[in-house]
Amino acid sequence: MFVVIRRIATCLLLCAALTSTAVAKEADAPIQTLLQSHGAEIKKSSRKSIGPAIDALAASGTPDAQTVLERWQAKEMWFHKDSGLFVFGQEADGGDLALFDVAGGGEIGTAPKKDYKQLKPNSGIRGMIAAALVQFQLNAPDPATRAIALDAIERDAEVSHLAALRASIGPERDLTLKARKERIERLLTIRFAEDDAERIAAIRGFSGDLSVDLRAALNPLVQTKLEVATDLPADAKVVRVGKELAHDEAYALLVERDLAPPRTDPQTLRETLIANIEGEEVAGVKVATLDTDDARAAVYATLAASGNAQPLVTDADVTGALERYVFFEVFTGAPVPVALAAQAALHDIEAKLALSQTVDLALDGLSLASIYFLAAIGLAITFGVMGVINMAHGEFIMMGAYTGYVVQLFVPDYTLSILLAIPLAFAVTFGAGVAMERLVIRWLYHRPLETLLATFGVSIALQQLAKNIFGTQARPLTAPGWLDGSLVFNDVIAISYIRIAIFVLAMIFLAVFLFVMNRTRLGLEVRAVTQNPRMASSMGINPDRINMLTFGFGSGIAGIAGVAIGLYAKVTSEMGADYIVQSFMTVVVGGVGNIWGTLLGATLVGTLQKGIEWLNPSNTLAAQTYMILFIILFIQFRPRGIIALKGRAAEA
Repeated sequence: MFVVIRRIATCLLLCAALTSTAVAKEADAPIQTLLQSHGAEIKKSSRKSIGPAIDALAASGTPDAQTVLERWQAKEMWFHKDSGLFVFGQEADGGDLALFDVAGGGEIGTAPKKDYKQLKPNSGIRGMIAAALVQFQLNAPDPATRAIALDAIERDAEVSHLAALRASIGPERDLTLKARKERIERLLTIRFAEDDAERIAAIRGFSGDLSVDLRAALNPLVQTKLEVATDLPADAKVVRVGKELAHDEAYALLVERDLAPPRTDPQTLRETLIANIEGEEVAGVKVATLDTDDARAAVYATLAASGNAQPLVTDADVTGALERYVFFEVFTGAPVPVALAAQAALHDIEAKLALSQTVDLALDGLSLASIYFLAAIGLAITFGVMGVINMAHGEFIMMGAYTGYVVQLFVPDYTLSILLAIPLAFAVTFGAGVAMERLVIRWLYHRPLETLLATFGVSIALQQLAKNIFGTQARPLTAPGWLDGSLVFNDVIAISYIRIAIFVLAMIFLAVFLFVMNRTRLGLEVRAVTQNPRMASSMGINPDRINMLTFGFGSGIAGIAGVAIGLYAKVTSEMGADYIVQSFMTVVVGGVGNIWGTLLGATLVGTLQKGIEWLNPSNTLAAQTYMILFIILFIQFRPRGIIALKGRAAEA
């Protein structure tokens, strides 16, 4: 038994010797020496005094500094109550503490927990440690870690980040990250640099930049405060009383600065007179005679002269006081040279921002115009050339969109499915248009009211048929991946690739239409029938056949428009109703039956609608109403549209 006890004691002594040896080695480590030099501040854990210790660790350059800061932030730092040595600690079995060397993180051994005290940094100190860790993350080998550090700086920048960021720019090899670092460095220079010349150079370095973060950095620099004095200081901006500053506000500032007595308001005057009533008199004047403002003011002045009331301040007194002082604004956010540079930059940004917003609005208008042009080009053929008011034109657009949806059910490749859907949608709606012309339209030529009612009935039937087949929920028509995103010029000007594709498609169909109408036999016959159907018939042209093909061609183009519109709009049975009114307006405003007129009409309607929506962004319905009213007025002055057509449509 004695032998066993002796062996256990020997093992315990050996472990203690090994532990003490490890701790002794740790005490000589550079990181331990640095911690000991700031030991008092670290152990006190006060946010007011801990800053130098954290800065010293961050700037030490020792390989263990980052690990110490990270584990200190994670509350894994302990120190020995007697020796004061710092270690990493984790709770072990039996209530003991597993110890690890702050230099290298090697395992030291276990020790009673009662011999050590844990460092528990509060949220403020942890935030300071996180800011110090940024410099290590900025130079981390992993680009993702460096990007995360830049995100953290952008989210919550501090003065300490500026030096760390500047030091990390030179070694950066990733060009994208280097550009981000340089940009953020200029932003931090504007906010935190002590040298005014550096801040002004950084401000000027952002010439042409319209980003929100730049404006957020510049706006605090141009904050001003209203001041008043007898003389105008240098570099101060005069504020004119009665123009930029109301008289009452100016005098209130004088009262606030004890430069003038407060005005005597009617309530104060009344209360003062009541408080000084003696019998039936106030200051020797009968109360019954105080029935006018002048009389009450005179008595109050008497009381003020005798010291029984505050001095009476008249309008003349206010005017005189305002004339004795000058009011001005002084910069409070930065020194005057920096503030003036920021102010000039903001004025330049505002001018460029207005220009960019105008360009962006014009691009939105052209984008919407291209959509209306695609939707109206088929109607320009059926309505303009044939004189048929086709209220089912929107349903041909809907049929084209649903055709694209069905194609995507069988062809999962979105690019291939769209390429297949365009000709297929043309074929489907061309056939539907020919069938409608043969079964309905051909019996109603030259009877516009009956045609309108009949095609309106067809549109209702087609909508119900679509609901029965596809249901009432919106169906997706997915654009190819290469159409995702937008073409971004700056923080204001951007246009989606889908809208660019629709614009290009509209221009392609404009070219196709012009080629068909001007370079093919069908186009020649259509123009002949349009201008003089009797003469065309006498020349061997079959007007009945031309009408059928023309109506089918216009319907087919509407189907292609449906595929394009379905890429960004919801595909439902009612989607055609959203475009039928704008299509008719486009055709009528542009000039019935003229393709160039339709193009101009679409441009006018699209840009006008976007302009009105910009003026009244909270009410789209009101914007559409104003647009319709404008077009009604436009038609009153130019009933045949921008470009009038000669021939059958003009006679109609």
